[in-house]
Amino acid sequence: MTILTGLKRFGAGMIVISSLAVAGHSAVAQELSEDHIAAARTAIAALGSTDQFDAIIPGAAEQLKINLIRANADLQQVISDTVDEEALKIVPRRADLEKEAAQIYAKAFTKEELVAIADFYSSEPGKKLIETGPLVTRELIKSADIWSSGVARDLADNVNKAIEAKVGERPKLAEDK
Repeated sequence: MTILTGLKRFGAGMIVISSLAVAGHSAVAQELSEDHIAAARTAIAALGSTDQFDAIIPGAAEQLKINLIRANADLQQVISDTVDEEALKIVPRRADLEKEAAQIYAKAFTKEELVAIADFYSSEPGKKLIETGPLVTRELIKSADIWSSGVARDLADNVNKAIEAKVGERPKLAEDK
C-alpha cells in the first residue's frame, strides 16, 4: 500500500470515526427497519469504511505477532502460524462491527438522509472528497498554524505599541553585574 493510499484510507476512516462519535451522541430512540439498516450499510460502504473494518483483524494479528516474537524469538514460526490460524477463526466477527456501525448510523440519520449520504459519497465529488480530504485538511491545518502565528505576533506587537503609547516607554532593567 502506498503512503497516499494509506492517507486516503486514514482520511476516510477519520470521517467515519467522527461520524460514529456524533451519531453516538445524537442518537434518538427509534425503531430501525431492515430498509433503514440497509441504507446505513450502503452509506458506510460508500464512505469506504469497510476498508477500515477489513484492516482491524490483520492489524491486531500483526501487532500480536510482533509482541510475542520479541518475547520468544526462538518460536517465531510457531507464533506466526498460530496467530494466523487464530485470526482466521475470528474473521466472522467482523460482521458484528459492520452491523453495529449500521445501527449507529441508522439511529443518527433517517433513511432518506442515509440514501443522500450514500448518493453523495458514490458521486464523483464525494469520491474526490474521500480521496483529497486528508490532503486538504493537512493543508488547512498548516495554513491555520501559519496564520495564527502571524496573528499572535502582530497582536503582541500592536499591544506593546498601544501600551507604550498609553504609559510611555518604561525604563529598561539594568543587567545584573
